Amino acid sequence: MLNNATPHKTTQTILQQTIIEQTKVFVRNKLENEGTGHDWWHIVRVYNTAMLITKHEPGADIYAVSLAALLHDIADWKFNDGDLTAGSKIAGQWLAGCGVQTDIIEHVQDIIETTSFKGAGVATPMRTLEGQIVQDADRLDAIGAIGIARCFAYGGHKNRPLYNPEQPPVMHANFETYKKSDGTSVNHFYEKLLLLKDRMNTATAKRLAQERHAYMEQFLATFMREWGGRE
Repeated sequence: MLNNATPHKTTQTILQQTIIEQTKVFVRNKLENEGTGHDWWHIVRVYNTAMLITKHEPGADIYAVSLAALLHDIADWKFNDGDLTAGSKIAGQWLAGCGVQTDIIEHVQDIIETTSFKGAGVATPMRTLEGQIVQDADRLDAIGAIGIARCFAYGGHKNRPLYNPEQPPVMHANFETYKKSDGTSVNHFYEKLLLLKDRMNTATAKRLAQERHAYMEQFLATFMREWGGRE
């Protein structure tokens, strides 16, 4: 008896790869000229990091990971009046138009709505391994050297001061207060970025976060030394 599973699987794999490539074009067209650090190249880095983590975390659906990584910032809540569903709605419409099956669309939408950091006092647990991988990849891009650059790019976009020693960081207890945050760029390190190392999900991301976290600590120590005019 002939086994028809292999040809079917090959056809399905080709179709999935085609949709992934189409999604890359769609997202690039939407975000290429974005200037706050949530641009197309942020998506590329998150996608590549998610693929790296997937290699070391067996059992993940690489198709769902790919689509969620590519679409996770298609309409960030920070630029849509705090609407956490803005991105998932656009992603859902796009994927439905591509003929993606409903369960995959719903999975990707769930990941998009849950990925973002929502305040120091807010837990954002991911329900699936695929979600954990995308969330980790996104958080890794928020720390380290690139995370520092993105922090100040976003702060400049929001007209926020670099630092004000008279304005202490705030550990936001809920999403509503976090959305209204207007702290300095340096405060953002203490309110979010330095917290991310201990909020990674996968062993791979936890390992990668160590060096990036240490780099931020070194940067802040140097910043404060220069700020204070010390040797």
